[in-house]
Amino acid sequence: MDIPADVRRTLLAFQANEITEHIIYSRLAGIVASPENREILRKVAGDELAHYEAWKAMSGQDVAPNRWKIFIYYWVSRIAGITFGLKIMEQGEERAQAGYDRLSQAIPQAKKILHEENEHETALLNMLDEEHLRYAGSIVLGLNDALVELTGALAGLTLALQNTRLIALTGLVTGIAAALSMAASEYLSTRSEATSSSGRNPLRASIYTGVAYVLVVAILIAPYLLLSDYYLALAVTLSAAVGIIAFFNYYIAVAKGEPFRSRFVEMLGLSLGVAVFSFILGYVLKAVLGVEV
Repeated sequence: MDIPADVRRTLLAFQANEITEHIIYSRLAGIVASPENREILRKVAGDELAHYEAWKAMSGQDVAPNRWKIFIYYWVSRIAGITFGLKIMEQGEERAQAGYDRLSQAIPQAKKILHEENEHETALLNMLDEEHLRYAGSIVLGLNDALVELTGALAGLTLALQNTRLIALTGLVTGIAAALSMAASEYLSTRSEATSSSGRNPLRASIYTGVAYVLVVAILIAPYLLLSDYYLALAVTLSAAVGIIAFFNYYIAVAKGEPFRSRFVEMLGLSLGVAVFSFILGYVLKAVLGVEV
C-alpha cells in the first residue's frame, strides 16, 4: 500500500500501541482473581491483537511493543486497581484523536477499525468489577467524615491547647473513637439496605469505612507528632487534607467516570469551612472559659 510518510508514521505508532496493549491486557488477565474480569481482559487482549494484525496488513511490517509503557501501566494497574490503570491508559488514546482523524482520511478502511475499537473496548472495560469500587460509597463516607470532623477538631484544638503532643493525643482518641463509631453506623446502614440488589456486604462496608477513616486520622495527626510548632503542624495537616481530597476524587473520577471538579470543590469546601469555623470557635471558647494550657 502506497502511504505518505507522515501517515505511515502515524500508522506504525497505532500498530505499536495495539501490540503494547495486547501484552498489557494479557498479563493482567493472568493475575486477576475474578473469572469474569479475566475473561473480559482476555477478550480485549484478543481484540488488540486483531487490530495489530489489521494495521500490519496496511503497513506491511512488524512493530516492537513499547516495553516502558507495558511496565508502567501493568504496575499502575496492579497497585491502584485494574479499572483505574486501564482507564488512564484509554485516556491517553483519546488524546490521540487528531491522529485517528488524519489516518482515517488517508486510509478510509481505518475508520471502521478505530470506531469498532473505541466502542468495543469502552463497553468491555465498563464491565470490569472490582470490590473496592463497589464499596466506593463506604470509602467516601470514611474519608469525608474523617476529613471534615478531624480537620475541624484539630483546628479548634490547635488554638485551644497550643501543645502539639496534647493536640495529637486528643486528636488520636477522638479520631479512633469516631472511626469505630462510623464503621458501626455503616454496618447497620448497609445491613438495613436491600443488600441482595446492592451487592454490598455489611461487614466489608464497615471495614472499608473504618480503615479509610483510620488512614486519614494517621495522616492528619502525623504533623503534630513530627513538628513542635503547632501552627506549622496545622498548616501541614490542612495541606495533607487537600492532597487526600484531590487524590481520592481524581481516582474516583477516572475509575468510575464521575466529574472531578465539582466533587473536589464540594469536599474541599466542607473540610476547610469546618476547619476555619472550629479554629475561630477554639479561640472564642478559650477566651470565654479562660482556659490556659
